[in-house]
Amino acid sequence: MLRRLYDWTMDLAGRPYALWALAVISFVESSIFPIPPDVLLIPMILAARQRAWVIAGVCTLASVAGGVAGYAIGALLFDTLGQPIVEFYGYVDRFQEFQAGYEEWGAWIVAGAGFTPFPYKVITITSGVMDLNFGVFMIASVISRGARFFLLAALLWHFGPPIRGFIERYLPQLTILFFVLLFGGFIALRYLF
Repeated sequence: MLRRLYDWTMDLAGRPYALWALAVISFVESSIFPIPPDVLLIPMILAARQRAWVIAGVCTLASVAGGVAGYAIGALLFDTLGQPIVEFYGYVDRFQEFQAGYEEWGAWIVAGAGFTPFPYKVITITSGVMDLNFGVFMIASVISRGARFFLLAALLWHFGPPIRGFIERYLPQLTILFFVLLFGGFIALRYLF
């Protein structure tokens, strides 16, 4: 079953509408969805290395646009939509502590979360709640998300065939590792931050 899912994703990655699918996933991941766009970004670049920069650009633009949606959720809809999302990620207990340092360190927090696997949607929503300067939010988002996706694209473009072979050889183990890291990130978010 895992192999069929991988083959389906690789097939999807080569289709004309794959960029639209990536854009949708990147957009919703930055505001509400827990799965990062890397699950489609990586196979798309491996399937079409010559388009790595276009793929990374679409992922970056859609992710930043989704970040704007997350900012709007925090600024305009926190009580009805933002609060349940923050609760889902287990961040309510320390939300007030986090708010205290947000004004001073907001740009760095956005940049750090945009570049790392940290759930970016928590930061986009918090930025709206805290009324972080929107220009600062946009600059930090574009730089960090762009750096993340273009760095990944550069690595996959340069090392593509060996990485693809490695993924295909160790697909079950890598899938388990992905989910351990994903859930580990949520647990760390809940108990460490």
